[in-house]
Amino acid sequence: MKKLLYVTANPKGLEKSKGLKIGESFLEALHEERPDIEISRIDLFAYDFPQMDADLVSARGKLAGYGYTIDQLSVPEREKITKMHALADEFITYDYYVFVSPMWNLNSPAVLKAYIDNLFISGKTFAHTANGPKGLLSNKKAIHIQTRGGQYTGTPMQELESGDRYLKIALRFLGIEVSETVVAEGFDLNPQKVPELLEQGKVHARIAAREFVKELVQA
Repeated sequence: MKKLLYVTANPKGLEKSKGLKIGESFLEALHEERPDIEISRIDLFAYDFPQMDADLVSARGKLAGYGYTIDQLSVPEREKITKMHALADEFITYDYYVFVSPMWNLNSPAVLKAYIDNLFISGKTFAHTANGPKGLLSNKKAIHIQTRGGQYTGTPMQELESGDRYLKIALRFLGIEVSETVVAEGFDLNPQKVPELLEQGKVHARIAAREFVKELVQA
């Protein structure tokens, strides 16, 4: 059975979040097409995972470049690096990924970047080669669903968006194929049109889900 990980980064919850509503429309359409895919969920605002603090940065450096073994790390370093590897190991077990996040201050919520930091492990998710780094998570596919208060697509503001851009770069670096982002925007500029814009976002998500299913990696 193929597995999909649904990762959300919005503290508002489903009742208040437009992005999460759009994300649910994506999942519903995907499930209609492929009910055999097992879906797991992670709410990053309620998920306990390591942060890139002094202990974790130190542990990574010691193991990667200074010849330390894990037993030679301090207790906090060992606990955090072990948890980091466990998160990455769990992530690797999935075939498909859906990320749902709002655009905050030109980027994604910091919690999403903090989560992605845990996936960059040399020898596990990418490798250093003579031709540069190579992602090891091939034959996997991801898509990002992003909501924006302003209007960025097709405007001079477009080049200022960095959340979706970073996520795509990070996932591709790890070898994951990334589909075109589902973007719903202009909510803050057009409060009176929020229901209409929300419905448009749901329609876009359902279409994207069907396209996503068509392109899924075959077993």
